[in-house]
Amino acid sequence: MKSNKECEATIASMNLVAEHIKKVASGLDTGSVKNLVDEIIKSKRIFLMGAGRSGLAAKAFAMRLMHMGFNVYVVGETTTPAVQVDDIVIAVSGSGETPSIANLGAIAKKIGSKLATVTSNKDSTLGRNSDIVVIVPGRTKDDVNYEDYQERRMMGYPQLAPLGTIFEISALVFLDAVVSELMIRTGASEAELKKRHTVFE
Repeated sequence: MKSNKECEATIASMNLVAEHIKKVASGLDTGSVKNLVDEIIKSKRIFLMGAGRSGLAAKAFAMRLMHMGFNVYVVGETTTPAVQVDDIVIAVSGSGETPSIANLGAIAKKIGSKLATVTSNKDSTLGRNSDIVVIVPGRTKDDVNYEDYQERRMMGYPQLAPLGTIFEISALVFLDAVVSELMIRTGASEAELKKRHTVFE
């Protein structure tokens, strides 16, 4: 008979993340989310950017926006065109201080496009430069000095959700939830999304 403690960390980690996402949902600033959805709908083109695992969350969102028929690009890809005034650039960065993404955000603002950021840090470089900031709380990979860090470390928190895991997963879930909001707002159906899904698989 298998021990109840077998894979205990796996279950604990999943529960930790699930509980955190519930807290994020209950504390979400719906005003900023509405502004983000409004800008996505009215913008000529949408550009997504992020580094590392945050970048993967941004790419997943870009894919769903493509399925919905939006004109969307991922910053850094070879086929991505130049950003223009009528576009919106959406950055995903837990710290809001990742140099490459913060610099690209400054360029977007200089061009005159809208800049939206999904971050845990409203007072970051990206946060201060953005027209829209959606706060998704989470322990970013550089955030090791918060008040109860020692207590959480003793409880095994960093092992259950190391580095920026909490933010990255929460951001992914949030952005997928925004897709649901967009589907309702635009009247898009799942069948329409499926029509645009790649056949090269």
